[in-house]
Amino acid sequence: MKPRAARPRKREGQRGEQEDPPAGEGNTETHRGSDLVQWTRHMEAVKTQLLEQAQGQLLELLDRAMWEAIQSYPPQGRPLSSIPPDSLSKTREPALEKRKVFVIRKSLLDELMEVQHFRTIYHVFIAGLCVFIINTLAIDFIDEGRLMLESDLLIFSFGQLPLALMTWLPMFLSTLLAPYHALRLWARPQVGGAWTLGVGLGCLLLAAHTAVLGILPVHVAVDYQLPPASRCVLVFEQVRFLMKSYSFLREAVPGTLCARGGEGIRAPSFSSYLYFLFCPTLIYRETYPRTPNVRWNYVAKNFAQALGCVLSACFILGRLCVPVFANMSQEPFSTRALVLSIMHAMLPGVFMLLLIFFAFLHCWLNAFAEMLRFGDRMFYRDWWNSTSFSNYYRTWNVVVHDWLYSYIYQDGLRLLGGRARRMAMLGVFLVSAVVHEYIFCFVLGFFYPVILMLFLVFGGLLNFTMHDRHTGPAWNVLMWTILFLGLGIQVSLYCQEWYAQRHCPPAQTTFWGLMIPRSWSCHT
Repeated sequence: MKPRAARPRKREGQRGEQEDPPAGEGNTETHRGSDLVQWTRHMEAVKTQLLEQAQGQLLELLDRAMWEAIQSYPPQGRPLSSIPPDSLSKTREPALEKRKVFVIRKSLLDELMEVQHFRTIYHVFIAGLCVFIINTLAIDFIDEGRLMLESDLLIFSFGQLPLALMTWLPMFLSTLLAPYHALRLWARPQVGGAWTLGVGLGCLLLAAHTAVLGILPVHVAVDYQLPPASRCVLVFEQVRFLMKSYSFLREAVPGTLCARGGEGIRAPSFSSYLYFLFCPTLIYRETYPRTPNVRWNYVAKNFAQALGCVLSACFILGRLCVPVFANMSQEPFSTRALVLSIMHAMLPGVFMLLLIFFAFLHCWLNAFAEMLRFGDRMFYRDWWNSTSFSNYYRTWNVVVHDWLYSYIYQDGLRLLGGRARRMAMLGVFLVSAVVHEYIFCFVLGFFYPVILMLFLVFGGLLNFTMHDRHTGPAWNVLMWTILFLGLGIQVSLYCQEWYAQRHCPPAQTTFWGLMIPRSWSCHT
């Protein structure tokens, strides 16, 4: 009886609650709305967490697959050194744990050339350059009655090239023998004072090697007044040999000392060091991934394209820069003339940038990589798509960036502490700016710190202000606009100083006479 009596009461109570407050419907809707917002936020948080976990697991699987692929590839019959998968790059990996990993891959332009649309753009660029050359030659033939091929600038730039090549030989022999034998002296077993004597002899070898690389090319360039292109050969090889010597010692010394201490790590072989001196990388490894064969037609094609870029660069300089700046230093200085010269220099500056990139970073390095069957062809990345200067600096020249990142940035963090990232990055900019300024000073034969100021001051500021968080087409347009302006300033100021040094030579050679640019006072 009680259940039957209780049921109608419960139903009546439910009816009373449902029919009771029509005035409280607003509060119910408010609660439902707030609950919906909370559930939406909760589901968004769950979705973000799931995506992060899935991304981390996917990257871990890819890193492990890459590690297994590298371990399963035996170059020259010898296994690669064991690299645990945890040491490969991950999303939360510290900068000190990252290490360059070489894998077989093509250069980006080679991959893009397989797409017909991009190959057509490349053909259009070549056609435009050919039309420009034909146009200027036709105008000269109509006005002058003869073809002016601008061979004088090419012959002048590469004058005394055999002397530069003869100077290269002792530089190469010093780099080949001194670092390797110094390492062998340091690896001797410790018996009495023999090891101390070996360390001293090794340090003397390195001191002699540094003196040969540092003094010999400067002496030859100054005493024999080498022209710019021949100086380029010496200074590029000088910097390359120094960077390779440092990388070899930096990578091999710890393992050699461990082997001397009995931990079983053998010293590097001489053949691996000889291969490293010619292969297109600045990071030493005892073995690299190798391609199965050499495509000699690919080698010839790249050398031919590099030669075409050199000829095009000489033609552009002779046609777009020499007529503008040859007599500019003899005219009175005016802001209008300076601004106009910078505007005139922007187009040839961008042409020179693209030609240098394609001739050296693509054609020259790929030709040597193919001849040596060097597998990793990532000498650059898609720097033209950069929306920040920090990404542009990382992707423009990957070969040099890897060296700076490994031996300046990472070692700087080890010395200064893991949190001193800005100081380590500033050290990278300082070293890079000083070396670039030294190269310009060596090649041109005068000191004018344009590249030092643009690279260290303005480049450093742009690196910290235009960072990777800026994305979108507008930032890419801004990056290219600033790049155009910077290249115009460089070409304009260096061309003015080049002709001022010849039109107004200093009366006597003094320190301040060498430091103060002649274009500031040569306006007669």
